[in-house]
Amino acid sequence: METLLQNKKAGFNYEILQKMDAGIELLGLEVKSLRKKLGSLDGAYVTVRGGEAFLLNAYIPPFQPNNTPKGYDSRQNRRLLLTKNELNDLAKTEGQKGLTIVPISVYNSKRKIKVEIGIARGRKNYDKREVIKKKETDREIRRTLKNEV
Repeated sequence: METLLQNKKAGFNYEILQKMDAGIELLGLEVKSLRKKLGSLDGAYVTVRGGEAFLLNAYIPPFQPNNTPKGYDSRQNRRLLLTKNELNDLAKTEGQKGLTIVPISVYNSKRKIKVEIGIARGRKNYDKREVIKKKETDREIRRTLKNEV
């Protein structure tokens, strides 16, 4: 399992409550681009419409810009492949106030490209400051333990 793209701000801006994996419907030029680790998940989110889940606002550039079709949009909506039970769970959580569905990472699973999505609750500024403080104290503890050995 090789991670191709990572949403680094998802863990900082959101408290991830539940994670699940989903397949993603891509064009061939998008698959090649992702395998080269090009693209970004910043600002991307997932929505459920008409019994299907879509990944919105994820940036996947074309593999060869000169050979792309005329109407190609690098931020187009991409359908996620989920079971009916998973879609029902996502539809229920999307309706709840304060919860959102964010992509966490895109990875290779054998020959398939999958997206790890998470049901998340947004963090307030004071929560973000606490996370930063905790990371700094953990870093200091690791430094002191490393220096003692």
